[in-house]
Amino acid sequence: MKNSKKTIGNTSDEKQNDLDLNKSNAENQFLTTNQGVKINDNNNSLKAGERGPSLLEDFILREKITSFDHERIPERIVHARGSAAHGYFELYESMEQYTKAGFLTDTSIKTPVFLRFSTVAGSKGSTDLARDVRGFSVKFYTQEGNYDLVGNNMPVFFIQDAMKFPDLIHAVKPEPHNELPQAASAHDTFWDFISLMPESMHMIMWVMSDRAIPRSLRMMEGFGVHTFRFINKNNESHFVKFHWKPKLGTHAVVWDEAQKISGKNSDFHKQDLWEAIEAGNFPEWELGVQIIPESDEHKFDFDLLDPTKLVPEELVPVKIIGKMTLNKNPENFFAETEQVAFHPGHVVPGIDFTNDPLLQGRLFSYTDTQLSRLGSPNFHEIPINRTIAPMHNNQRDGHMRQEIATGRVSYHPNSLGGGCPFQAKIDEGGFASFNERIDAQKIRERSESFSDHFSQAILFYNSQTPTEQGHIAKALSFELGKVETEAIRTRMLGLIAQVDKNLAATVAKNLGMNVPAAPEKPINHGVGADEEGEKHEPKKVKQTIENSDALSMLKNPTLSNTIATRQVAFLCAEGVNAASVDSMKKALKGAGAKAVIIAPHLGTIVSEEGTEIKVDQSYLIAASVLFDAVFVPAGNGITELKKVKEVAEFIKDAYQHCKFIAAEGQGIDVLPIDADGGVLTSEKAGDNTLAGSFIEAMGNHRYWEREKTL
Repeated sequence: MKNSKKTIGNTSDEKQNDLDLNKSNAENQFLTTNQGVKINDNNNSLKAGERGPSLLEDFILREKITSFDHERIPERIVHARGSAAHGYFELYESMEQYTKAGFLTDTSIKTPVFLRFSTVAGSKGSTDLARDVRGFSVKFYTQEGNYDLVGNNMPVFFIQDAMKFPDLIHAVKPEPHNELPQAASAHDTFWDFISLMPESMHMIMWVMSDRAIPRSLRMMEGFGVHTFRFINKNNESHFVKFHWKPKLGTHAVVWDEAQKISGKNSDFHKQDLWEAIEAGNFPEWELGVQIIPESDEHKFDFDLLDPTKLVPEELVPVKIIGKMTLNKNPENFFAETEQVAFHPGHVVPGIDFTNDPLLQGRLFSYTDTQLSRLGSPNFHEIPINRTIAPMHNNQRDGHMRQEIATGRVSYHPNSLGGGCPFQAKIDEGGFASFNERIDAQKIRERSESFSDHFSQAILFYNSQTPTEQGHIAKALSFELGKVETEAIRTRMLGLIAQVDKNLAATVAKNLGMNVPAAPEKPINHGVGADEEGEKHEPKKVKQTIENSDALSMLKNPTLSNTIATRQVAFLCAEGVNAASVDSMKKALKGAGAKAVIIAPHLGTIVSEEGTEIKVDQSYLIAASVLFDAVFVPAGNGITELKKVKEVAEFIKDAYQHCKFIAAEGQGIDVLPIDADGGVLTSEKAGDNTLAGSFIEAMGNHRYWEREKTL
């Protein structure tokens, strides 16, 4: 009798046939819901009127966002890579005229906060220095309940309606067929999407600027993005925009530097924040608000409800009302930073929503994604998410319930529990939505006032210095240079030309292409397209403000000349002059900066005076991109320093990245570069005049004039 083997399951061919049955091909097919219902409009959520709120009955929006929210377990789908810290918020002056929120009216209150920074596109294990938007989300543990100001380091966004959010993220994420590239927008699917969505052009200018590669999380602005409402005790409404202004100024790195930092230390921002707080250099931001009367809603050249638009500070100044200080690192990354759950719908009395269609979608999405990521409707009971205000309701049970509810009543109204807990009247602190009148038809449409896609992109670009404009051109050239499909590059050049023809010409030259005579007319560009896709064509609206210094990092009035917490590399070797080291180190410390001694080996080195100097890092692990400036001390050991091959590369990189470089005595001989206004030298060791000039120069962050000669 012949032996035979029994096969468990299918053969490989049969298995492949089974897989083939599950493949889908959308070519020449209609767009449908998961139930097979053909979709007529995939660009606009269902609203009560063109500028009205989104409706819960929009099953297409809810199905699309629900599917998106549950795509990853347990990592966040977006903002997966994060760093966070505890702190507190102090109010400078009462905002009682505008809001009844207690933490914004009582200057005696110190409100605890938890702030989480993040990148958007990359996975949890990606680099900190990706070119990306940065999340800037603050949880206020107020006495009236938790308030979450869930924002970014840029004041606008790519899209106008939440219906397009899954599409945007799918486009920027690694391409699904090969999972490439990670934490990068420089690939075909992202720019294919953008090239068909002119509404994204303002945000593209921000993301291609140096704002997308901050020097430190401590040195970037934060914004609430959307227009919200303040409601006072008289039930009067004012529109409000939120701003966070860093006390250390707003600074960035250059793109080549960002790429090298990713190779040297992909945790650069995370480590920088942690070490600053551990050293007692507590990061600080001032909270500012732009307050707009209800009567002024329609007075601007743009729509206040459009999340791709900002309110120029020249039209509505930012009023500084308080300060946030981060003074404590998390005790446990997972328990706090990873499990914290933000939600723009976590508001307190005195703060309310507008009908911004992107915000309206977020109000649904954030709860839904927490249910997937944290696995339970009880995510509010995780310690980092718990309110400090008393919590009483009749909700019960659910996965991982921690609170032990007593009594037999789990419903309202009731008599068996004495009617408890009671509803709070408005004058008792009960939350009540603003009584906004709505009289409109249900419609999938966007207001024509959302049709201007280029004017503020032009405003942003024109507000940049020539240095910053050059960086934008290089960023666009790099990103589009990675795009393989020529038609996508052509479409993008057409859109860029609507912002600035010289910018488009520069990018086109770098790509070896020509700028098209006219931009390609997009089909279903997302602004109320009818069946022919021609309704509400993109249009330009001349802005009242043509140039805004507040939009430039180099002209920004929040720019600080302080060098506090800056890291300065001291390039040393055996025989270095101790007096030269000590004098500069003392001067930098007095200005709040930190000197880092780098030598051929760890441990100690012996100075020419015979004293021992402790080494902080060796040349094997140190790199110019990890420091803000470079100092080469004097000393007879310069011969030893010249033997270290990493030193020349160190100085060359610092020079290429426009950093300030100082050298004393024999240290000048090590500089393999030409002197310019950013290279400071002195023949004298321990020269206090040089130290003062070096510190003053570093206050300018970089010597950007050097770029003209590189």
